[in-house]
Amino acid sequence: MDFAVIASLAVFIGILFFLFTQQQKQNTLSRLVLIGLVTGSLFGLALQLIHGEGSDVISKTLEWVGIVGSGYVGLLKMVIMPLVLVSMISAVVKLEKGGSLGKISGLTISVLLVTTAISALIGILVTSAFGLSAEGLTEGARETARIAVLESRAGTVSDLT
Repeated sequence: MDFAVIASLAVFIGILFFLFTQQQKQNTLSRLVLIGLVTGSLFGLALQLIHGEGSDVISKTLEWVGIVGSGYVGLLKMVIMPLVLVSMISAVVKLEKGGSLGKISGLTISVLLVTTAISALIGILVTSAFGLSAEGLTEGARETARIAVLESRAGTVSDLT
């Protein structure tokens, strides 16, 4: 391994240790996430400025850093569903008026639908602004074979009606 990769990994381990010491100081989770985001961004910027874009040192460093990052994201995914479920159950249990459950449920579903519509609108705007299309997507051999099978069955199904 190259000395620059080892030095970059040593700096990354130092950042992890710094974040650990910040956790020991009883900082809130949101503050810890913000500190991690800022230090990670500065670390990435420093790597880009020192080694240049597309450097082999950066790609090898990111292979090792990716282990920690993907582990963190995996842990977040593992914790999110039970946390949401428990918070929803506790909110329903703490309701004093049973009639307000329908109102809260309707409001929650409305908020989810509105945020989904907003994200779809953003996706449509970005797609049209940058001229993106699905033309560049390639089909695999298995998908092409499956399409041929489905097309051959289409005639049989259309004769059934």
